[in-house]
Amino acid sequence: MVDRPNQQVYPLVPAADRQIRRSDENIEDSGPLIPDHVLRRKKRIKLAIYISAFVVFEIMVILVFALVLMKARTPKVRLGTNVTFQNFKIGTQARPSFDLSFTAQVRVKNTNFGPYKFDSTNATFMYQGVTVGQVTIPKHTAGMRSTKKVTVTVNVNSNALPSTTKLGSELGAGVLTLNCHAKLKGKVVFMLMMKKKKSAEMNCTMTVDSSTKAVKSMIC
Repeated sequence: MVDRPNQQVYPLVPAADRQIRRSDENIEDSGPLIPDHVLRRKKRIKLAIYISAFVVFEIMVILVFALVLMKARTPKVRLGTNVTFQNFKIGTQARPSFDLSFTAQVRVKNTNFGPYKFDSTNATFMYQGVTVGQVTIPKHTAGMRSTKKVTVTVNVNSNALPSTTKLGSELGAGVLTLNCHAKLKGKVVFMLMMKKKKSAEMNCTMTVDSSTKAVKSMIC
């Protein structure tokens, strides 16, 4: 018989022990275990960061809204050019006088992001600084970013004019120039709660053509 050289014999390791050793090695490779209360704390911190970022974003949105959208702008008021005459009596250069009755539209343009509520006021019509007629503009509301049209009936005449006016020479040229002034006082309402006072003035010059019995020009 041939003698085999001496060989070192290792004992067999059971399969269960090998599996446990692999599991231990995997745990060591993945690092130490983190306790549950630490994980929960990290989640709470991350959630608090998200909530804080959202709150900051909302505050910035509110500030932009307040500075841009809720900035109260002064409404614009003017007379419309669609004037309809019911009574049209104008004298001559030798005997100057006028007696007019007409309907006109007062236009209140509101460019705000909220309605403009204005009180009742008077519009005064003048000829060379002398009051020749008045009309009441009733209380109304101009909606958000819209124009409110208020129809009024106006009566003007030359009864209060002194004899020193240049009415005769103007009527001889076939025109009559009237000035109209009004001041609206009201409030711009934002979000149904915030109110900002705003006044709007109307200054218009209306030139009437006596030959065509119509408004020749309207400058506001």
